[in-house]
Amino acid sequence: GMIVVTPSAIDKLQALIAEHPEDPIVRIELKELGDNRRIFRITLDSATQPDDQVQELEGLNIAIDGKSADRMEGVTLDYLEPDGFKFHHPPVSHEYPEHPEDPGDNDDGIDPISLN
Repeated sequence: GMIVVTPSAIDKLQALIAEHPEDPIVRIELKELGDNRRIFRITLDSATQPDDQVQELEGLNIAIDGKSADRMEGVTLDYLEPDGFKFHHPPVSHEYPEHPEDPGDNDDGIDPISLN
C-alpha cells in the first residue's frame, strides 16, 4: 500500500529537506480516531526504522511505519498554498458504513464496531 505524492507536495518536501539536511526522511504516520476519522502526520526524521516501508520518490525517501502502511493504499498527499499539506483518501471500507442504515439497532449504547 503505497502513497501517491503530487508534484507540488514533492517540491515542498524537497525544499523542507534542503532546509533541514540532517533530517532527510519524510515520515508519514496515520492514526485512526474511530468514526471514520483519521489523522495524518508528516515529520522529517533522521533515519528510517526497521519496520518502516520506505518508498523512494523523486529523490525523497518516504517512510511509513509498518502499522500504517497497509492503510495507505490509495492515499494522496497534496500541497496547496496557503493551506499546507492535505491528505486525500478513499472512503473507508464498506464494513464500517459512515451512516448505518438503521441507527436504532445500537440504542443500547454499545458501539458494535468496537467489539470486533
